[in-house]
Amino acid sequence: MPVLVVLIIFSLAFYLYYRVKSYRSNKQAEKSWISAKASIALGLFVAFFGLNQLFMFRSTLSFVVGIIFLLIGFGSAWVGYRAYKHYLPYVLKEIKEQQ
Repeated sequence: MPVLVVLIIFSLAFYLYYRVKSYRSNKQAEKSWISAKASIALGLFVAFFGLNQLFMFRSTLSFVVGIIFLLIGFGSAWVGYRAYKHYLPYVLKEIKEQQ
């Protein structure tokens, strides 16, 4: 499915963007916050890849691998989202202190 390929490419691009941005950040809370966004993007990449496996190939092994990738990917994205929400107040506090 071409839509899944586009989503896979976008999520990988966002992962790389946020990973580079987190390495370049000087503030600790901001670095953790951006790293959580990268974790969300990586989790979505793995989940979309697993979903693509379910539609592309019709074998039992592909089905099992696709389900495992879906579970791991959405789990990682969920944990990244929780970390994102956790670090957001600290980032806002850092920004307020800087001004």
